[in-house]
Amino acid sequence: MWFVLASLLLGGLSPSSLEAQDPDQTPVFAGGHLLVALPVGEFDDNVDFGFGAGAHGRVALGDEGMINLRLDVGFINYGNETIRICITQPCRVTGNLTTSNNIFLLGAGPEIGVGSGSVRLYANASIGFAYFATTSSVEGENDFGDPFASSTNFDDFTFAWTAGPGLQLRVWTGERAAVSLDLLTRYHGNGEARYLRKGDIQDRPDGSVVLNPRQSETNFWTVGLGVSVEFRAEEQ
Repeated sequence: MWFVLASLLLGGLSPSSLEAQDPDQTPVFAGGHLLVALPVGEFDDNVDFGFGAGAHGRVALGDEGMINLRLDVGFINYGNETIRICITQPCRVTGNLTTSNNIFLLGAGPEIGVGSGSVRLYANASIGFAYFATTSSVEGENDFGDPFASSTNFDDFTFAWTAGPGLQLRVWTGERAAVSLDLLTRYHGNGEARYLRKGDIQDRPDGSVVLNPRQSETNFWTVGLGVSVEFRAEEQ
């Protein structure tokens, strides 16, 4: 799979593709999605599901716009836990200690699309990484402002690949921009990683903390709904 993805990426960046495009006329696309993550395999045994968001940008590698280079970033939250704690001793000041389990995603690769105008079908693949991080932060009782203290309890990093189809429906067209609804489905092959889930941090009476990380395959599907905006250069 890694070989196939790398070949697609290199193929999309071939000199012939780059020479064919006109920088003054090539449209640029950007957008974002709300994401639902559905774990599979071993990851599904430990994690129910997750929610998050993603953003992307792409540029056509040629005048026809069939082959594109795409960059995606995003995050998935798959669990939170909040407990009340004493910030001072004696316990005259209290606060909320919130622990969040997140996955941060980054990938780049080719996208192939067919259709124009109101309907466009596409498929893309990428290579990149997935960063698993469990963090804890403390907020005051009024919950105003940013947390005043935070730390990373546990993290891990894996190389990752993604692949999947999408559908865009044009909803608005202007002189120099166009907006499309964007529905995508993507498989994330993250391989094996170590991570924490809700309940894997144990607080002992003496104030010490025990971590019980899990290790498994961490693959999942995402389904996203969002928008894609096309920005076109002004015609000369």
